Amino acid sequence: MNWNDNLTPWVIGSIAVLLLLAWVIRRIIRRGQRIRSEANPRKISIKDIDKMEDGSEFELYLFHLFQQLGYEEVHKTTSSRDFGADLVFTDRLGRRNVIQAKRYGANHPVGLSAVQEIYTSMRYYEADRSIVLTSARYTEACRTLAAVNDVKLLDREDLMDLIVLFKSRRVEEAMELIEEDDQEPVETWQSRRKRTTR
Repeated sequence: MNWNDNLTPWVIGSIAVLLLLAWVIRRIIRRGQRIRSEANPRKISIKDIDKMEDGSEFELYLFHLFQQLGYEEVHKTTSSRDFGADLVFTDRLGRRNVIQAKRYGANHPVGLSAVQEIYTSMRYYEADRSIVLTSARYTEACRTLAAVNDVKLLDREDLMDLIVLFKSRRVEEAMELIEEDDQEPVETWQSRRKRTTR
């Protein structure tokens, strides 16, 4: 028996293992892509949201999530002329809400423009409330402007809570998280000015 005869089974075995490994990796990648493209809230996790290619996938996911939570009149706006809102829905109190969805990396904060855009969209959609929902966090200035204008902010932690509540069929709690008003005290320009002139 020569050296080439011993090497041939090893080469064939190695190639077979590599092909099998490539097939398994491809299946895993395709499964993740399929789950994200379906935007099924029962299957999507925060890791899937972080892997989404763009904001439109996140908007589609939220559209399906809000429908499955049982909200009425859930609408996904057109991407080219959304006037600052990505979703419109009616809550349990009959209030029309507009949502701006921001799918950012965990370390990329959402700034003032999100609050400005969603707040100004309220008139166009004849909405009673406005919400910004992100997979990230907010700047302090964004939080201040949102508090002054009664814009509800839902950050990454809130999104993870929504996912857990929805998947564990605690729909009422999920809806309460979305519908409750923020009660953060805020210092306005006028109150800051008065404080500094004393």
